[in-house]
Amino acid sequence: MILLMTTAPPSNAPWFHGKRLPPLGLMYVAAALEQAGHEVQMLDNYLMQQSTEEVQQLVLKLHPVIVGITCGSATYKKCVETAKAIKQVVPGCKIIVGGWHASYMPESLLETPEIDYAVMGEGERAITELAAFIVKGDYFGASTVAGVVCRGSSGVIKNEPKFLNMDEIPFPARHLLPLEKYDRNIEFLKAKPADVMSISRGCTFSCGFCETKKLWGNINRQFSPQRVMAEVNDLVAKYNTKGIYFINDNFTMRKNQTAEFCDLLIKSKLDLEWVCDTRVDLINQEILEKMASAGCKTIWFGIESGSQKVLNHINRNITLEQVEEVFKMCRKVGIQIACSFMLGMPSETKEDLMASYRFADKLDADWCQFNVFIAYPDSPLWREMLETGKYTQLDDFLYSYKTDEFDYDELMRIQKQFFKDYHRAPKRILKRIQREGVLNFAKRRLHPSPVDNAGMA
Repeated sequence: MILLMTTAPPSNAPWFHGKRLPPLGLMYVAAALEQAGHEVQMLDNYLMQQSTEEVQQLVLKLHPVIVGITCGSATYKKCVETAKAIKQVVPGCKIIVGGWHASYMPESLLETPEIDYAVMGEGERAITELAAFIVKGDYFGASTVAGVVCRGSSGVIKNEPKFLNMDEIPFPARHLLPLEKYDRNIEFLKAKPADVMSISRGCTFSCGFCETKKLWGNINRQFSPQRVMAEVNDLVAKYNTKGIYFINDNFTMRKNQTAEFCDLLIKSKLDLEWVCDTRVDLINQEILEKMASAGCKTIWFGIESGSQKVLNHINRNITLEQVEEVFKMCRKVGIQIACSFMLGMPSETKEDLMASYRFADKLDADWCQFNVFIAYPDSPLWREMLETGKYTQLDDFLYSYKTDEFDYDELMRIQKQFFKDYHRAPKRILKRIQREGVLNFAKRRLHPSPVDNAGMA
């Protein structure tokens, strides 16, 4: 038996995600393991927040051969604590850690003796092959699997990952999690219940704040439009889904495939609402019209800064003029706009921060979020911060930019002020009342969610 799990969120950390969404990546791995014939159980402890003792009781009950843990840099300490606790009660099980941190800094995980393997990149094939070797007791074979990092007789063994043909990946194992405990509603959609889907992996861009290529590769790979439509039909049939958030960064990277999927959705007559994320330089009027016809209600854009100087420094490769033009095109076809800005990136000054606020105010998106920049390990901006010494260390691997004008605490104060000033503007209060209705607006003001407080109003 194999247990796959997330860790509990970091205690009192400002980057805790209040929105309760199922762990898609882990569900894909679970589905691949089930397809290979393994018995699999899942614990989303980011949601359930079970104590160490409760996790130990579960492991004792299940007595798994393998425990797979997904780990981000923000949950590194929790991951290590969990691995140690599991080995205390079932010392013979093998612990495999995957996810973002395992792809960025796998050697740091192997500093913990209780962690046997780290997996870089996509987990579906790597963990399935690794599990087959472990179950047979073939630990030499396990050490040869692509993407696996482990200890060897002469030091750390690190095998380069290989990337999959996307259509080989089975639908996520949603049946292994209690979906009723998750937030099956999306702020940007009226339709309920709403769920999340992934349609692509890999990125061809080189933004300085991101190191997603280490996880997914530098080529954008997508499920075929037919495969995406099949999963949509599965969600509708099994879970009564009425709305979908396609959560990948670059939904419109391949416009021909986007258009083909939209045609399939229109032909299906499912009357589905959906939202996606993309870049302003991956949009044109023709594809927007097609998306609107297929039920797209909102697009999320990462703008990041209202200063062209900062956008150039972080290698965003977009212009402020492009942003304004695309927002006009979205409004023309009736698609709502959500966007986000990052505060406190290398090279940024207080005047740049104010430029971001002024630009956000000018754009007047339907939703706007301001996030304090935290550098991804081994990303270009992370390396720049280490080289210049201009940072505040927040955790083992997490850093915030620091200058003579601001530090992390000041950035948090500015973020709260921007959020308050932006969302309390009378025109935006009126817009929200029109969008949500008076009762729903009042209810959210009386009982704000963690997501509201984070900036998604």
